[in-house]
Amino acid sequence: MKPIVSCRGITKVFGKGELAVHALAGIDLDIMEGDFATLAGPSGSGKTTLLNMIGALDHPTEGEVEIDGLPLRGMKKSGLSDLRLHKIGFIFQAYNLVPVLSARENVEFVLRLLRVSPAERRTRTDAALAEVGLQGMENRRPSSLSGGQQQRVAIARALVARPRIVLADEPTANLDSATTAELVDLMFRLNQESGITFMIGTHDPRVMQHSKRHIEMTDGKIDSDTRG
Repeated sequence: MKPIVSCRGITKVFGKGELAVHALAGIDLDIMEGDFATLAGPSGSGKTTLLNMIGALDHPTEGEVEIDGLPLRGMKKSGLSDLRLHKIGFIFQAYNLVPVLSARENVEFVLRLLRVSPAERRTRTDAALAEVGLQGMENRRPSSLSGGQQQRVAIARALVARPRIVLADEPTANLDSATTAELVDLMFRLNQESGITFMIGTHDPRVMQHSKRHIEMTDGKIDSDTRG
């Protein structure tokens, strides 16, 4: 196996002087191909900040992040956008679906950005929705879907571009126990069957139970990193 993500000496400081907040303090971390890793820790531990660094949504104050062998330091905004589009899938707590678009249109939006042909867009989008159990719901808008179904659309959107890694930040926070179990089982199955690498920031023990690897953070540092 090779690392999809490599972090070396990652430090992130917000603000200056006495008001400075050290969100990350010298993180060294490799996420390997095929990992199903959970990232946990109390509020303010640095989980979301680290996910933002790995997702190329923010840049470290010091240190280096590589995604699939590509160093992010010095990369132009256009290059970072291209990397996020091709190599990283995102699943957010708030789903982040476009309310006026159907499930199909939300998922295929990524493929439009990739300039995939209409015929291939339709095929890949419908296959992704079927894979997450939404066959027959392609034309529904988010308002007519349950929270769990909306998160399934978000998962399909994250996977349709065939990314190297999927980053999820508290993806089950707004869901009930039954829906959480279904979605965790779904993500774990996709990891097992398709080899998709997942890194999930979570407080939810039901998510952690499925992890192949569990990383604990406190005060911007990694306290423990264990494989199950």
